Amino acid sequence: MPGKAVQLAELEQRAAAPDFWADAAAARQMMRTANGLRTELQTWHRLSQRLADARELQALNDPSLQAELEKEVTALEATANKLDFERILSGERDDSNCILQLHSGAGGVDSQDFADMLMRMYLRWGERAGFIMEVIDQSPGEEAGLKSVAITVTGRYAYGYLKAERGVHRLVRLSPFDAARRRHTSFVLAEVIPEVEEDGEVVINPKDLQVDTFRSAGAGGQHVQKNETAIRITHLPTGVVAQCQNERSQTQNREVAMKVLRARLSELQRLQRVKEISDLKGDYIKAEWGSQIRSYVLHPYQMVKDHRTGYETGNSAAVLDGDVTGFMEAFLRANVT
Repeated sequence: MPGKAVQLAELEQRAAAPDFWADAAAARQMMRTANGLRTELQTWHRLSQRLADARELQALNDPSLQAELEKEVTALEATANKLDFERILSGERDDSNCILQLHSGAGGVDSQDFADMLMRMYLRWGERAGFIMEVIDQSPGEEAGLKSVAITVTGRYAYGYLKAERGVHRLVRLSPFDAARRRHTSFVLAEVIPEVEEDGEVVINPKDLQVDTFRSAGAGGQHVQKNETAIRITHLPTGVVAQCQNERSQTQNREVAMKVLRARLSELQRLQRVKEISDLKGDYIKAEWGSQIRSYVLHPYQMVKDHRTGYETGNSAAVLDGDVTGFMEAFLRANVT
């Protein structure tokens, strides 16, 4: 880590220069890099201190402390493995917060129920991984489940991890909504986009925006808003839509919706660049329904399999309860360049 300590010292020295904020966008990027380095160095320092403490505990050779020592060693190994893995998350936006969106697809009410299942899965995963998860918008299905849902994920490497989840997810099970209990297949599309700061990267002309207000949807009761606090913002030149209905005030919902809109427009620009490059290479393949990245099979056997890496497990219940880090790491390791 000495190299990163030197890099941090250089960035801090540059930040002290009188003209540092002359280029605000570049300054924000450098501060973001510095904060990331500072966090990483502090984390490794704490790990080193815990390791030294564990060695002192071992040196005492006290049988009554053996269980405590073994527990700490297991925790240290898990932390070290996590930090070692995060070293491969070096993409441009990997350390950013992100926005996860789920959209039900083919499969009717089963697909909407599957979207609800995936929302719970990711919320459980995020809580265990130490991320702040907030549902900012959701569109309930008529009978059950969700037509769509948007979740902000806050924490270092949120995008780095969740970008592995982009694509179509497929569920095979005996449908609880079919009176004949037949096997159904349903699909949900997961979109993951990094948050974009207001640094000029995405320029939005207010004249290009159509802002609509509406009442927040909900299950009923005293928490349903009677006023039109929910916000829907449409970027007219591209047709990109962002909305939020989770916050209590129209102003807060507008701020969150604008954050989502900036992120979606930035992602649109990225995809356009990828397509242009791929078109030149002649190997651009449009993502379509059916090109699922992962299958969750609950009948006639239990299995969750990622079709990109071959990683699989027979414990589908654990996966749907949030144990998806193994799938993410398998994909990300396979795509290290």
